[in-house]
Amino acid sequence: MFDIKDGFKKNIIASLDIGTHKICAVIAEIDEYGSLHILGAGISASRGLRQGVVVNLDAAVDSIKRAVHEAQLTAGVKINDVIVGIAGEHIKGFNSRGMVAVSKSGSEIVQDDVDKVLKAAKAIALPKDRMVLHRIPQEYIVDNQNGIDNPVGIKGVRLEAEIHIVTCSETSVQNITSSVRKAGLRPVSHVLESLASSYAVLDKSEKDLGVAMIDLGGGTTDLIIFSNGTIRHTAVISMGGDNVTKDIALELKTPLEEAEELKRKFGSCYKNSISRNELFTVPGIGGRPSREERREELANIIQPRMEELFSLASKEIKRSDYSEHIGAGVVLTGGGALLDGCSELAEEIFGVPVKIGIPMGIKGLYETVNSPVFATGIGLILYKVQKEDEKFEALDEMENISVKNIIQKIKRIIGENF
Repeated sequence: MFDIKDGFKKNIIASLDIGTHKICAVIAEIDEYGSLHILGAGISASRGLRQGVVVNLDAAVDSIKRAVHEAQLTAGVKINDVIVGIAGEHIKGFNSRGMVAVSKSGSEIVQDDVDKVLKAAKAIALPKDRMVLHRIPQEYIVDNQNGIDNPVGIKGVRLEAEIHIVTCSETSVQNITSSVRKAGLRPVSHVLESLASSYAVLDKSEKDLGVAMIDLGGGTTDLIIFSNGTIRHTAVISMGGDNVTKDIALELKTPLEEAEELKRKFGSCYKNSISRNELFTVPGIGGRPSREERREELANIIQPRMEELFSLASKEIKRSDYSEHIGAGVVLTGGGALLDGCSELAEEIFGVPVKIGIPMGIKGLYETVNSPVFATGIGLILYKVQKEDEKFEALDEMENISVKNIIQKIKRIIGENF
């Protein structure tokens, strides 16, 4: 095993998806053609986290170490730097607009005008306990002409910018960062997990036509809507797979761990797709004997809760005013998307085509990571690879200063002083 020190050397990039149920570590290599080769992947049960928030630091650190160790053994490398996913109920997204007069009336818009209008759109007041995670330009408007991707060179007198801002709890991010560092790793950037997942499971045509991606996690469910190639809406629903597991445990009188296992092996959220006479064994609780139940009864417990979750997501899509702009339908990803009958039930509730999103365009350990479970982990790496080509990512405050920016700063200082 060789060591990867001081950043992403040898074109190797690592990521950490820190969730309520599981922690995924992915190590990948970028070849000379820009293709992503998965070298290693590790997964461990998540301890010390609840709905994306650290509640037990030592337990969280131990879980991170286990996932990273497994990924390192598979890849044959030791990593130091990681891209960290951020999720949880504390995430909030909203749209903002800024407007400026073009510096020289009637002349061409220059980059300085763009910088000023973005600064105006970013000028928002936040509570002391919150911070900006992403600022994502959606479109520019020149003299009431909207839908402009890059206004530089266009003539006009008034320039407007619409951006999507994602904020999060500063304390939550600090605790996640502390957990990663105590595990012996260095977090080089933090990325919204639903944004990362979209890099892995959505293609350009879906984003252009309009699509709603729903990441079904254990503690929460994340929603992100794309239209005309950019993000239009983000939201977090305070419900996830844990709610289903708790329902099963209560109704069948079995421990939570056993309920989770029954959900994965025999669960279905669409009872029309299963055999009524199929049986399974329910472990007893507190020394009580096991018993047999029909699989249909398990579906009767799961389906109402999943209907509730999808109905909340459907209401959020309608609230965004983009329900008529998702021509590509809905994409389900995350561990919850593996539940039998998930896409069929979702199609009934959303009334649009639904598919299960799995990571696309990857090489290497394809069979290992060919699952919605690894969508965020792989998406975090794809985000890092592709971000320099994406117009909005230059605004990510969590990123380290690039060499190019340092050179520009030095040139500016020299010009001002000499």
